[in-house]
Amino acid sequence: MVIKTAADQCPLCRGKKRPGKTTFTFDPVFSVVVVRDVPATLCSQCGADWIDDEIAAKLEDIVNDARQKHHIVEDTSLSV
Repeated sequence: MVIKTAADQCPLCRGKKRPGKTTFTFDPVFSVVVVRDVPATLCSQCGADWIDDEIAAKLEDIVNDARQKHHIVEDTSLSV
């Protein structure tokens, strides 16, 4: 059974989705990357978050950069 939801409804809880910011954390085995103030769509009820493809590509660049620098901890903010 498939339950359809409106574009502005959370598919998990049917709460209202709204623009906001979230924190992205990447935790591989030997390092941690934390990116704050990431633009996202947030559910006002359950707190689930969704990141656009363009933002995800920027996050991937940040993670790859931290890996190349061999940082153990990278804590930054995303400037869009």
